[in-house]
Amino acid sequence: QVQLVESGGGLVQAGGSLRLSCADSGLTFSDNAMAWFRQAPGKQRECVAVISWNSKYTEYLDSVKGRFTISRDNTKNTLFLQMNNLKPEDAANYICAAGRTPSRSARWTSWGQGTRVTVSS
Repeated sequence: QVQLVESGGGLVQAGGSLRLSCADSGLTFSDNAMAWFRQAPGKQRECVAVISWNSKYTEYLDSVKGRFTISRDNTKNTLFLQMNNLKPEDAANYICAAGRTPSRSARWTSWGQGTRVTVSS
């Protein structure tokens, strides 16, 4: 069973950086595609980035391309999101998800609770 726990969120000034982590305590991390979603208050949840099980494929939301990098360490059952040059519009609850297909439009079957990112202008 997949159990996802995010960490690394916090308050950062615009232009700053944060690195989010998502630890999977289950047994199937290396079998799954993984993704980062975000949801800001009053807005729909959106998929920020996805990564295939072997890290060979990644996909990003247009607005974060060149600023965010998704990666994973299958030896540590951990997913990462490096976020650079943060903007106030990046502020949201960031949630990791697991699934079978590394696509932003795919169905994701397991979800964490999220870690909050706040960006001050």
